[in-house]
Amino acid sequence: MRRMKKMEMTATQIARELDISRSYLYYLKNNHAFTVEVDENGRPVWNREVLEAIRRVLAERKVPAKEKKEESYRTIRINNRRYLGNKYKLLDFIRRVVQEHCPGISTVADIFAGTGAVASAFTDKKLITNDIMYSNYICHKAWFDSQPYSEEKLVDLILDYNSLRVDEENYMTENFADTYFSREDCARIGYIRENIENLYKKGEINERERALLITSLLYAMDKIAKTCGHYDAYRKGAVFDRHLELALPVPEGTLNANNVCYNEDTNELMKKIEADLVYIDPPYNSRQYCDAYHLLENVARWEKPQVHGVARKMDRSALKSDYCTTRAADAFEDLIRNTKARFILLSYNNMAEKGDERSNAKMSDEDIMRILGQKGRVSVYSESYKAFTTGKSDIKENEERLFLCVCEEEREVIPSPLNYTGGKV
Repeated sequence: MRRMKKMEMTATQIARELDISRSYLYYLKNNHAFTVEVDENGRPVWNREVLEAIRRVLAERKVPAKEKKEESYRTIRINNRRYLGNKYKLLDFIRRVVQEHCPGISTVADIFAGTGAVASAFTDKKLITNDIMYSNYICHKAWFDSQPYSEEKLVDLILDYNSLRVDEENYMTENFADTYFSREDCARIGYIRENIENLYKKGEINERERALLITSLLYAMDKIAKTCGHYDAYRKGAVFDRHLELALPVPEGTLNANNVCYNEDTNELMKKIEADLVYIDPPYNSRQYCDAYHLLENVARWEKPQVHGVARKMDRSALKSDYCTTRAADAFEDLIRNTKARFILLSYNNMAEKGDERSNAKMSDEDIMRILGQKGRVSVYSESYKAFTTGKSDIKENEERLFLCVCEEEREVIPSPLNYTGGKV
């Protein structure tokens, strides 16, 4: 058995020394212009011998400067993802209400953070994010954690992953081939996710780099999945005309060093944290997020559970939310009772009498005003917008409301819950 040559260089170092782009380096490799050995993880082993081989290839080809310098990897931002209830289009509205009515805040807690879109509007503050879905939590670690990371290392890995051809069977091909993704892309997803975990266990990437790579994979999956933006079902007979391509996540340049990301039950978390502003965006209706995004959750956790049914869902019982049931008001009352904040800002739309039965809101305005009214003075602000739904409801004039509670130390129950102040902004 031939002994594997030690990696002496990185792809970035090779490209820099040869004055070519990393993407052109991989173009040459994939077109067999030179030979490079691979390690046990299937990654190229770059060294001085390979460098000289490529130098000879370039001398023969006389590569034009334009071709040599061009980079071809994509970048992604936090909003480049489809997600039910995503508030990205409402950020100006939310920011405006906070700026005008919540003075002097330095800490913001987004406790049902989802994609992290709302938290991204307050990166000048200390952020506390939380979501019971691990697939959301790991993205929060990518976008908001302040641990340093090597962009150069991530780009090299992403270019490696995008040039992969995987023939071996793995967890993804065995369970999801030709459903949401083609067999070829399932093979690559399974290989990449396993490789990320192996690199982390070996200490070759840190926790933030692991989060950024998993985030890149989840966003790439979401971009090509044969669904309507969620994973309750896949589109049978769909043509797999788009293929997996990872992109480099680009977080905000400056983040608070004290940011904290949690992956906990929200009601339990509120017993141990406090913030100047607590932003609350709970599920509105009976659609459980763990049902809609089970596949991304499965890949993020990478515990390789058994899956069942046509939609190939894993066991999600531990992720079910009371806010999607008739227990929503009781859960909300418990949450508010334990909230320690100067301001509470609740997002809740006007779906109570709109859409199909599953879309109906689980808490009434009366519930909300009664519960928040026990904590302080409540104002309501509203703005119309078009929501991203599962596609089964024809909902017009959808309206997002922000219920702002200015907290007081002691507060009697408001006798008439609908007598509130506020208006449209």
